[in-house]
Amino acid sequence: MPKIPRGLTDQDMIKDYVESPSIESQLISAAKKAEKRRQIEEAEAPPAPLAKAGFTKELTEKLGMELLALKIELSNSGVTGYNFKVKRDGEKITLTVVDKKF
Repeated sequence: MPKIPRGLTDQDMIKDYVESPSIESQLISAAKKAEKRRQIEEAEAPPAPLAKAGFTKELTEKLGMELLALKIELSNSGVTGYNFKVKRDGEKITLTVVDKKF
């Protein structure tokens, strides 16, 4: 057994020691990172019906932002009861705000 210099304890000798991660802990960590990445990608993907219609994540996000801006403008104008009317004319699709009738 090696001699310990005076004044040093076992804890002093190992205070800067860093254990190398085991292969098992590296695999577990990689699996957790992959699962988290999959969950993020799944959350960012457009809903299945929109994806099937050819909507990309970017297009879905842009459409959502424009609809949100429209809703905020309507709210600021005091309009609270409305529906959206969708009309297609050739290659154009028009979304119109229609007041709800009670």
